[in-house]
Amino acid sequence: MSLDYKNIKINYTVSGQGDAVLLLHGFLESIDMWADFNSEFSKNNTLICIDLLGHGKTDCLGYVHTMETMADAVLAVLDYLSIKEVKCIGHSMGGYVALALAEKQPQLFTGLCLMNSTYEADDNERNKLRLRANKMAKTHFESLVQMSFTNLFAKASRLKFENEFNKALKLALKTPLQGYIAGQEGMRLRPNRFNVFNTISGKKLIIIGKKDSVIDGQKLIKAIKHTDITYAELSEGHMSHIENKSDLTYKLLRFIEK
Repeated sequence: MSLDYKNIKINYTVSGQGDAVLLLHGFLESIDMWADFNSEFSKNNTLICIDLLGHGKTDCLGYVHTMETMADAVLAVLDYLSIKEVKCIGHSMGGYVALALAEKQPQLFTGLCLMNSTYEADDNERNKLRLRANKMAKTHFESLVQMSFTNLFAKASRLKFENEFNKALKLALKTPLQGYIAGQEGMRLRPNRFNVFNTISGKKLIIIGKKDSVIDGQKLIKAIKHTDITYAELSEGHMSHIENKSDLTYKLLRFIEK
């Protein structure tokens, strides 16, 4: 399904019945990343998956996709579907978008899971890496995407899950150059949203991969120690939906249940 929005199309799917659960994919991903979870998650819930701006089958909207701009596009779909409350699971960049949406519409959330994601802003090193990547993308796009995507997996996982890795990489390479650059720039500009996450009503969960090269899980664990934010630590890297599928499914089903 698609929604006309500001002269572009936003791609989304809806399945199941019950309380609404919103799934937001990460950078260089699409709603296809949730394919193995859809039937289980939609048994008792209305499951909504949305391709974020410049990803999957959703068009680009300019050359900077801020997390706020992406959140507005997500909200347009939820408004169209007359969704008033959601539990949301956001993988990586999807978590950043969810937090931007929560800042705009806190009453919308009955729970938020940051899956291999964080409420923190980029540090100086990652900020510079994003700027460098966007410069490289203009001349070496395919090799850059391959390198970026490979680094998301724990080293052993690239071999253990070779078929899944290759399938996900193939989809990542379909991301348009404009979507890549706009998404990187949007992530680079995002602020720290700890207070937004900490004050959301309902369940708050962070999924942490012990071998995640993108998210500093131990830093997050220390920071949330005296809050009502919970965490689950899985054995592998940033791509828990591939590297820890069974354990992740269990944790997420527990999260979305009443």
